[in-house]
Amino acid sequence: MTENPFKPAVFQSFEEKADPSNVAPRIAALRAAMQKVGIDAFLIPRADAHRGESVPASEARLAYMTGFTGSAGMAVVGADKAGLFVDSRYTLQAPAQTDTALVSVHEVNQGGVSPDIRLCVPKGGKLAYDPWLHTPGEIRDLNDKLAGHAEAVPHANLVDTIWADRPAPPVSAIEFLGHNRAGQSAADKIAALRETLSADGAEAVVLTLPESICWLFNMRGRDVPNTPFVLGFAIVPATGRPTLFLDAAKITPELTASLQDIADIAEAAALSEALETLGQAGKPVLIDPQTAPAAIAETLRKAGAKLIEKRDPVLGPKSRKNAAELAGMREAHKLDGIALAKFLAWFDTEAPKGELTEIGIVTALESFRREEESCIDASFDTISGAGPNGAIVHYRVTTRTDRKLNPGEIMLVDSGAQYLAGTTDITRTLSTGPATPEQKDRYTRVLKGMIAISTLRFPAGTTGAQIDILARQFLWQDGVTYNHGTGHGVGAFLGVHEGPIGISSRYTTPLEAGNILSNEPGYYKAGEYGIRIENLITVRDAAEFPGFLEFETITLAPIDTRLIDPALLTGDERDWLNAYHARVWTEIGPLVTGDVKNWLRQATAAI
Repeated sequence: MTENPFKPAVFQSFEEKADPSNVAPRIAALRAAMQKVGIDAFLIPRADAHRGESVPASEARLAYMTGFTGSAGMAVVGADKAGLFVDSRYTLQAPAQTDTALVSVHEVNQGGVSPDIRLCVPKGGKLAYDPWLHTPGEIRDLNDKLAGHAEAVPHANLVDTIWADRPAPPVSAIEFLGHNRAGQSAADKIAALRETLSADGAEAVVLTLPESICWLFNMRGRDVPNTPFVLGFAIVPATGRPTLFLDAAKITPELTASLQDIADIAEAAALSEALETLGQAGKPVLIDPQTAPAAIAETLRKAGAKLIEKRDPVLGPKSRKNAAELAGMREAHKLDGIALAKFLAWFDTEAPKGELTEIGIVTALESFRREEESCIDASFDTISGAGPNGAIVHYRVTTRTDRKLNPGEIMLVDSGAQYLAGTTDITRTLSTGPATPEQKDRYTRVLKGMIAISTLRFPAGTTGAQIDILARQFLWQDGVTYNHGTGHGVGAFLGVHEGPIGISSRYTTPLEAGNILSNEPGYYKAGEYGIRIENLITVRDAAEFPGFLEFETITLAPIDTRLIDPALLTGDERDWLNAYHARVWTEIGPLVTGDVKNWLRQATAAI
């Protein structure tokens, strides 16, 4: 076997994080704690108080109790039965990671509480939940699902009482973005937020999402993997100074000096008292019932506040990237395009030898990205699926599952990076040899769907839910589909997945100029192969059509043309692909040399 020329991965670990053998003793310990306090069942979500896709190790309670490491899910541990509730992305992963002799796995729709939780709670019993880990909306949904069967009651977190080796909360350095990166001062953002509060009749807002807080104050940190978040809370009054609540260990003289002109800083432990004071004044306070912890809502309500329940008012402005943010994202994608050109050229040379493994492919891609010193992290764990593993939509390779890529198999690589300039996310499905007619048919239909979104012009007010069908239509025509959204919002040096916009049936917020989304239709044949093609796109005004919007593609990497069935492409689709590749060559070609440049010239040749 050829010696691996790449250093071990830094951004991604391949160790098997789940150990089903731990599940039984931990469930037994939790049941003993439940019995001690007179509780019949305990609810364990994947989320922490900040609702992030990535959670710090100290908040990974669902993984600790069940072994399941996916980014969404919920468990209920009852006195006799336990259930793990996951969506369709994780129906293969969850049973493999937990002890199915003790924990039954249930597939549920994304969002909401499954009525099947009643199976784990005895009739007339008490289901306890940590009010810092659930939103008011979730608790209302929970009460609806339990009505007439059991009672939901808030309680201190019992998992924490049995987690003897629980890691410490994260403390990372905090940086502040200059105007060249943020494009707008924190003071101006706060002033605009206050105008929104006035329009909503609110005298204050409580912010709990780290993406909103980091964007509002132009700060970034490293509290969680893959996303440059600072974890904390904030209260922004309609008049007066905002207060930022952080772990005491994060509060330094340097941080205080950096924020002295715009905000006060307090320890996170002081948040409850501040909420009570706010409530005692009888002020109308805005909270997001879908993201704020129920504990915050209840503290305010009991103290006398009038709650205004509306979507986090920072989400909309944050999703509309300004000129500086868009410039940074374009720069990040140019840097990523260089790394992808090097990686894809390397892959084409090595894949036919039959020696590549999924882990080796991740390691190589990370190494090429890390040649750029402003690349500070992966934006998520790379999905590196060889052959049948490519059909597992959220596959994460480990040392146990690592598979060799055989020549002739389809390879799916979904990856992204965090550059100081911005955030990237790209999927390419790669040929390693002759493809079957079926594979080419499916690949081309996926590509046609991606092009349909890329070339769309639409009136202002259109939502992602309205255009999702355009990406699926060519697969539907042949009686197949895919069970994930076509696109999600993307942050500017923030979360690779962010709301409130996206492309799927559940995104009903209108798209606006400055939004950045993924465009990623796919097709998956269980046990055989997976196909997905993903670019990032930004929404812009359609210059020649007042009142209309269109998309601009910002990803710059070749799409494998060897898997295309040319007979299925229309002339306009062929023209789009050729124009896209010409642009990749024009923008990335001058930035690479030697064999990579020669490869890129061939990979972007017109078809």
